[in-house]
Amino acid sequence: MLKDITLGQFFPGNTVFHRLDPRTKLIGLLIYIVAIFIANNYISYAFMVLTLALFSFLARIKPKTLFSGLKPLLFIVIFTGLLNLFYGRGEPLVSFWIFTITRDGIKTAVFMIMRIMLLVCGTFLLTYTTSPISLTDGLERLLEPLKKIKVPVHELAMMMSIALRFIPTLIEETDKIVSAQKARGANFDTGSIVNRAKALIPLLIPLFVSAFRRADELATARESRCNAGGVGRARMKRLHMGGNDATALLFCALIIAVVSVLRALGL
Repeated sequence: MLKDITLGQFFPGNTVFHRLDPRTKLIGLLIYIVAIFIANNYISYAFMVLTLALFSFLARIKPKTLFSGLKPLLFIVIFTGLLNLFYGRGEPLVSFWIFTITRDGIKTAVFMIMRIMLLVCGTFLLTYTTSPISLTDGLERLLEPLKKIKVPVHELAMMMSIALRFIPTLIEETDKIVSAQKARGANFDTGSIVNRAKALIPLLIPLFVSAFRRADELATARESRCNAGGVGRARMKRLHMGGNDATALLFCALIIAVVSVLRALGL
């Protein structure tokens, strides 16, 4: 299950999606998320699914890769859908004990599941096609106006990039610790919820120790290289937005316009 978590991984490539400026992809993701929350009918969500499929095709990312990253979140997705299933209004279709299922509740549950899946897959596409360094540079450039009010933009962008970068590393470390604990007789798969929670204690302690050790080593490495943040820092690669970026942003604007029209028409 842990190996299925692919958030933070970068797959190098030379596709149109890979060559886009990181600022374009960040703005596009923000527009894409807004469009997901604007969508409120089946046609709108079908359009968003087709849009995601088009992005996946342009990035040469197989749908299987995207959906495999959803496996660790499957319980959360199903649980959220079930919660929304019982909060619908209208004439009851099924009623038992204190629970009532309505047509509106089924619609809300389906939309919530679709919303979470589209949101996660869209974020995966960003991390799959953008290196952590490019992501940091793009985020820092977008937040640059906040420097005027003394916001540590470089440090914030660096922290987010490092967090994404070390997700696969911590997952690998967790897998090693789990294997080591199982070799010593630990059991994480059977027993009551309380027993499973207690079994996680020998897993969490070494994981936190390892994470803090890695953080300390990274801080020491940055200090030994006299890294003083973004002050006077030169960039190895300068960001440049070209014709493909303008086309991508226009396409994203078209997406949110189509979804807004579908919402207004009530289709």
